Amino acid sequence: KEVTASSRHYVDRLFDPDPQKVLQGVIDMKNAVIGNNKQKANLIVLGAVPRLLYLLQQETSSTELKTECAVVLGSLAMGTENNVKSLLDCHIIPALLQGLLSPDLKFIEACLRCLRTIFTSPVTPEELLYTDATVIPHLMALLSRSRYTQEYICQIFSHCCKGPDHQTILFNHGAVQNIAHLLTSVSYKVRMQALKCFSVLAFENPQVSMTLVNVLVDGELLPQIFVKMLQRDKPIEMQLTSAKCLTYMCRAGAIRTDDNCIVLKTLPCLVRMCSKERLLEERVEGAETLAYLIEPDVELQRIASITDHLIAMLADYFKYPSSVSAITDIKRLDHDLKHAHELRQAAFKLYASLGANDEDIRKKIIDTENMMDRIVTGLSESSVKVRLAAVRCLHSLSRSVQQLRTSFQDHAVWKPLMKVLQNAPDEILVVASSMLCNLLLEFSPSKEPILESGAVELLCGLTQSENPALRVNGIWALMNMAFQAEQKIKADILRSLSTEQLFRLLSDSDLNVLMKTLGLLRNLLSTRPHIDKIMSTHGKQIMQAVTLILEGEHNIEVKEQTLCILANIADGTTAKELIMTNDDILQKIKYYMGHSHVKLQLAAMFCISNLVWNEEEGSQERQDKLRDMGIVDILHKLSQSPDSNLCDKAKTALQQYLA
Repeated sequence: KEVTASSRHYVDRLFDPDPQKVLQGVIDMKNAVIGNNKQKANLIVLGAVPRLLYLLQQETSSTELKTECAVVLGSLAMGTENNVKSLLDCHIIPALLQGLLSPDLKFIEACLRCLRTIFTSPVTPEELLYTDATVIPHLMALLSRSRYTQEYICQIFSHCCKGPDHQTILFNHGAVQNIAHLLTSVSYKVRMQALKCFSVLAFENPQVSMTLVNVLVDGELLPQIFVKMLQRDKPIEMQLTSAKCLTYMCRAGAIRTDDNCIVLKTLPCLVRMCSKERLLEERVEGAETLAYLIEPDVELQRIASITDHLIAMLADYFKYPSSVSAITDIKRLDHDLKHAHELRQAAFKLYASLGANDEDIRKKIIDTENMMDRIVTGLSESSVKVRLAAVRCLHSLSRSVQQLRTSFQDHAVWKPLMKVLQNAPDEILVVASSMLCNLLLEFSPSKEPILESGAVELLCGLTQSENPALRVNGIWALMNMAFQAEQKIKADILRSLSTEQLFRLLSDSDLNVLMKTLGLLRNLLSTRPHIDKIMSTHGKQIMQAVTLILEGEHNIEVKEQTLCILANIADGTTAKELIMTNDDILQKIKYYMGHSHVKLQLAAMFCISNLVWNEEEGSQERQDKLRDMGIVDILHKLSQSPDSNLCDKAKTALQQYLA
């Protein structure tokens, strides 16, 4: 009550008829709220904000009063997130933006400082900076006014630039030209904020990145300036941010991956950031940026893996904090314990990138102390981000045939993976189901236990997802499962999937889904007894589906797969008849034998070879029917083909007629 009573007194003074007393009241309020969150909350509850905003916008208010009001509002915004919400509810942003039109520099700086505090709060929507189209150009114009305007405006830009639309707006209003020269400012804060601006502008943006490569500042190209900023004698924050700029420009295709500034400067700098000596945030940022830099490039992965014992260094990310005594700062320890999961997430991400392509690196990672146990533990962590990173890491390592047969088996990785696949968010499901595809390859010892734990149902469920990536993975895993599988598994797949769903997938708008579904059909229809069994129960529908695709507007690969399925059906003992009694299909095979594309001719030839093979019952009748259709004439023509493969196949088929 006492606090509220004394706070009431501050608010009352804002309504005094004497302007001098109002000014003194605002100054006293400013001194009272500095560092006092309770006092800030009281003043907001008592309605100080609308009055301060009113005074800030009144034409009759002196510039000094307006400036002090902006300072107090900035101080209130420094409090809790709820304070910022209250300020936003009172429409503080339009009022402050209006204040930027004033001729007085001190007042402009106070408004910008307050805007900076509000825009850097997580509760403020970035869009509020872009609602009025005149704001960005005006901020660009204010950049030249003082080092404070430079620092605050750059900070606002880097916080409010989220995604390509914002990047384009800032880029089109000359952000690159206006900010570049600030990199040589005498003020460290200005240099730092300008650098941060470039890192958010360049991220995944080829247009900005290509422009940055050629920008000159005092006769020096930007990449050279960034390289100078990541030298060891510079502050860590500066080293990290300039390494980010170069990383993003490299990933956007503006700097080659084998450029010295990447191989000899950026990569080693990021590896340094992963060492024990660095603060938690620096280690997290260093590892995540390095993971992003090397992700698509095998050579960089190899270089990183042998730089400063990186693979062993990352193992320390899991032993945090290693010795409590080493950390004297109790606040820091408390903070680090709360954020230790971020270290694990970053380590998993970097291991995933390191092991993406190289077998030796994967082996080194798996041989690192307790690595598989750590990943398996990561799969069941409460943090979604850690789970996702652990699954990514496992997925990367599961590309190794050797590891699938050994480490993955020893640690029964499939068990926690199947658990992860139960009701996980989509982003985890996509990676986990990709990994399941690898664990279901025919040489993987995990294939059997995964099948026994109900994988067929789960994967058939995924094929019905709205998300095309999940449909692809579901059908892909089923395709791997069906490869050289026994009859029972194939029957299970067909039963769980249902013919209706198979049809839906064959008319899916996503090409990958269609290709993998055809692959599944091809694997189901292999080995004679299986072909005959499946065609005896589902023959009519499968022939319909094949006809549909061969008649549709599809690319060469799709049609080739479909003809290969027909060739498999033609290999069946009783299934053959489904083709021989279907004149429509026979005409299609004949058409593709004369197609301009060799792949399709070859696939059609396989069908014919299987139909005319003379050691099988009824071959004479089949040969006669095909001869009457003009197939033999086409075979003679093809036996003169310049393509040796096609020529051989045609000659072999003709020999069946002579035998």
